[in-house]
Amino acid sequence: MAAQPPRPVGERSMGSPREAARAPARSPAWASTQASTPGAALAVQRESPESGLQEHYSNLCMEKSQKINPFILHILQEVDEEIKKGLAAGITLNIAGNNRLVPVERVTGEDFWILSKILKNCLYINGLDVGYNLLCDVGAYYAAKLLQKQLNLIYLNLMFNDIGPEGGELIAKVLHKNRTLKYLRMTGNKIENKGGMFFAAMLQINSSLEKLDLGDCDLGMQSVIAFATVLTRNQAIKAINLNRPILYGEQEESTVHVGRMLKENHCLVALHMCKHDIKNSGIQQLCDALYLNSSLRYLDVSCNKITHDGMVYLADVLKSNTTLEVIDLCFNRIENAGANYLSETLTSHNRSLKALSVVSNNIEGEGLVALSQSMKTNLTFSHIYIWGNKFDEATCVAYSDLIQMGCLKPDNTDVEPFVVDGRVYLAEVSNGLKKHYYWTSTYGESYDHSSNAGFALVPVGQRP
Repeated sequence: MAAQPPRPVGERSMGSPREAARAPARSPAWASTQASTPGAALAVQRESPESGLQEHYSNLCMEKSQKINPFILHILQEVDEEIKKGLAAGITLNIAGNNRLVPVERVTGEDFWILSKILKNCLYINGLDVGYNLLCDVGAYYAAKLLQKQLNLIYLNLMFNDIGPEGGELIAKVLHKNRTLKYLRMTGNKIENKGGMFFAAMLQINSSLEKLDLGDCDLGMQSVIAFATVLTRNQAIKAINLNRPILYGEQEESTVHVGRMLKENHCLVALHMCKHDIKNSGIQQLCDALYLNSSLRYLDVSCNKITHDGMVYLADVLKSNTTLEVIDLCFNRIENAGANYLSETLTSHNRSLKALSVVSNNIEGEGLVALSQSMKTNLTFSHIYIWGNKFDEATCVAYSDLIQMGCLKPDNTDVEPFVVDGRVYLAEVSNGLKKHYYWTSTYGESYDHSSNAGFALVPVGQRP
């Protein structure tokens, strides 16, 4: 029998987590009873959310003998100020533990217990980011309860919170009945194959979730195949991230099943298969499916083992495919020959691809120059990322000319030309398809388009 996650002192026992959904919901302290005296009425008013989230949080911590988390208190104070300015609609509460702009005390499962009691009646909050904290399975238990009761939440980020298979099961099962959540990030929580199977089963029932991120969750082959099978029928999911599963064997069974899914699914817009050990036979399976697929716009096969031979299949399908707009090939080994295959297609045939990342692909001058020439004739092809390859003088001059001519905007590439002693060189700039996927910028906008061009070009289920 699965171990029951511990609960903070003062929380009524609801039996095992599996019994949580069957237990009657408790009303919050400030709404549990009607005030019968003026003094009681004043006390209820002080604890109501209208008196301020910060004050309500402090009062609830004292009532439950729970230590006040100063980071939560600071964020709630900022939300209170926004509300006073009349900005109370569609607020995303950002309590991410990797915030480096303010002092952070990481949120624990017990902290989230108190927070969830406040948020379940805050209808103006429709997004919650508690990534990079210490929620563990305890926090997952209360996140599941929050999803039962807060019916305005459309975005929930739980990435890297040490949630295991049991916590993943709780969240997956509560989504059987939830009809409001659109985007869930479970990135980096080791829910493993067992937890992945519960999420796959959930997608057979849930018809509202549009984007699901299970990257770095230690999914197994069984759960990856289960997702591919379920997505042949699911008509709601528009983006799924299955990055870095734990796979064994050399037969690339996962890409075979994903390829079959792409032939039948005509709703999926973005597919992330980073670190799947995809080789040339695997990319062939995916490309064969793309001849029949008319919905996929963003394909991420970065950090795999694809060589120039695999680019023959991709270049060929791009001659007829008119829906793919973003392709991420970074950290493969396509080399000059692969770059030339793609360049030929982009120059003469394809007019739908907007962005291509070939970062760290062992491409030398000839292949990089060929790709730059494609941008002069193909006006749709507007974003290219090339850092980590081998730049010779011809490459530096070619990309410097592209930028000066206006064929390539500085925000749409990850290199910037500079001149030393009359020779042109290229420096790296922090632009890319998904630069802020794992981390948050210490200055400027964390979700600006130049650093996250892939999500900007294909905006599916983004945070509110």
